[in-house]
Amino acid sequence: MTSLRIAWTELRRITAGRMPKIAVLALILIPSLYAGLYLYANHDPYARLDQVPAALVMADTGATDTGGKEMETGRKVADNLLDSGDFDWHEVALSDAEKGVKGGDYDFALVIPKEFSSSLSSVGTDDPHQARIRLITNDANSYLSTTIANTVVDKVRDAVASEVSVEASRTFLVGLADVRSGLVEGADGAAQLRDGLATAKAGAAQVGKGANQLRNGTRQLHDGAGRLADGLGTMQQKVAPLPASTRKLADGAKQVADADQRIADVGDRVSGVVSEIDQQYDAARADLVRQMQQDGLTEAQQRRLLRIYDRLGAPIRKADTAATDVRDQLDKLARGARDVANGADQLAAAMPALVDGVSDARKGADQLDTGSGKLATGAGDLAKGAGDLRTGLKKLHRGATQLHTGLTDGAERIPAMDDATREAIADTIGNPVDIRSTAQTKASSYGAGLAPFFLALATWIGGYVLFLLIRPLSARALAANQTPLRVALGGWYTPALIGLVQVSVMIAIVALALGIEPANVVGTWLFLILCSACFVAIIHMLNALLGSPGQFLGLVFMVLQLVTSGGTFPWQTIPGPLYVFHHLLPMSYAVDGLRQLMYGGLDARVLADVLVLLAWTAVALLITSRVARKQRVWTPKRVKPELVL
Repeated sequence: MTSLRIAWTELRRITAGRMPKIAVLALILIPSLYAGLYLYANHDPYARLDQVPAALVMADTGATDTGGKEMETGRKVADNLLDSGDFDWHEVALSDAEKGVKGGDYDFALVIPKEFSSSLSSVGTDDPHQARIRLITNDANSYLSTTIANTVVDKVRDAVASEVSVEASRTFLVGLADVRSGLVEGADGAAQLRDGLATAKAGAAQVGKGANQLRNGTRQLHDGAGRLADGLGTMQQKVAPLPASTRKLADGAKQVADADQRIADVGDRVSGVVSEIDQQYDAARADLVRQMQQDGLTEAQQRRLLRIYDRLGAPIRKADTAATDVRDQLDKLARGARDVANGADQLAAAMPALVDGVSDARKGADQLDTGSGKLATGAGDLAKGAGDLRTGLKKLHRGATQLHTGLTDGAERIPAMDDATREAIADTIGNPVDIRSTAQTKASSYGAGLAPFFLALATWIGGYVLFLLIRPLSARALAANQTPLRVALGGWYTPALIGLVQVSVMIAIVALALGIEPANVVGTWLFLILCSACFVAIIHMLNALLGSPGQFLGLVFMVLQLVTSGGTFPWQTIPGPLYVFHHLLPMSYAVDGLRQLMYGGLDARVLADVLVLLAWTAVALLITSRVARKQRVWTPKRVKPELVL
């Protein structure tokens, strides 16, 4: 008896009669019912979220931003949600929303509070605070709807945050452009100040040079005035006895007249020098005023310099007046001396006046001496002040140069931006990341994404239910003392053949009726056949080894693989102690292989999955052969098992 004959005998047994045939047909359709109905119900649930009722409370009262522009961000967000059609939105009052969520009329509610826009506008103030959106949920309505609602809130938050960031960035960039313009203007002003200070510094040098010349001239004037005072003192002593010696003077009148004429000439020269100094002083003052105006000195700076300079004016003018008086007196003295030559009587009468004139001349000379000394001191102060002014202007010039350099560098560090550039930068700051997804493989829908998991699970369920009818090992073959491997293969062929029909019907329904068409149809079909053969071999082994407990253990295996295969969430999210089951049990590789074939993935990974499933199949058949060898000997436990299902 061959293995095929053993299988054929078992197939005839389970199809003998009308009801058995119906039962086999039902077993064939079970995987299709399980996978087909589930994938049909969950084909694309996200496409019908617009049927999910949700409440929207729009209480925002609007606000005015820092630029005086009216903001109604809450209304804008509400309109976008209503227009999006993502959910079946109902705009209601807050009390109705809370009552509706509690009563199940709405799965969740989104509340935009009255201060929403005003909170957003606070970004540009010194008291910024976050805008809040309130989400009212009730997991008793639907846990997943709460999760999806949180996703919606995140999208709203990201959209509003992007809009606020763009507006804030736009305002900041406009302010930055104004700062740059101010820096450029400041740099130009600093350059003009630097150039003006350079001119002022040159003018101060000229003022210092003139002040030094004035100081030297006034010193010479002071020395001359001292000598003049000494001479007039001597002259005063000499003319004192003249009234008593009038007669004697008549004889020497000619000589005195000549001497007086020389003195008058000296007085003229002194008076001319003082007058010239006075004129030079006035001319120098006018030049100083004109130079300071050209150098751009302020009126306050001009007044401070003129006050220092004007200290010399009064003594010079007094000296000029005194010198003029002296000159006049000396001229009179000369004329008197000449008159003396004409007559002693006139000389005697004029002698007191001469003595007084000499006395006055000496007083004037003393005043000239004193005034010229003060003038020399003032000229020295002026020279020192001009030097200090030049030093200060040098420092100001260096500071203006540094200011110009700093402002220019600052302006260059801020890029020049036109309106289009500012808008582009603001958009980039508000949306700094452009996510572009490149899908190496892609499921066409939510149902297609879950299809590998539920096809593999349905295949296990299909193999599991087969052994409700099929006997794992043929008692007749065991009694005929057939080889263990032949008996094991004979018991495996029948459910494997029915499993082939199961997965063929299942893949046809999924591809044709549900529209979930694999990228590699033939490869997916062949891989499902391998999965069915492997799962049947494992369940066959458990039933042959343990009997009824083995059938129950097959159910436990299914549950364990359901949570460790990574069919819904990535397998890395399961608890760490379950990792070993993911890597060990066959359904993990069945799900992985189906994903590659259905979505068009890597062939190398499919080959690894095939090898693992073949290994499980071979090990299961070998163990079943070992069990068949042992079951050729009947034991009391086999005759009367402890548990029968």
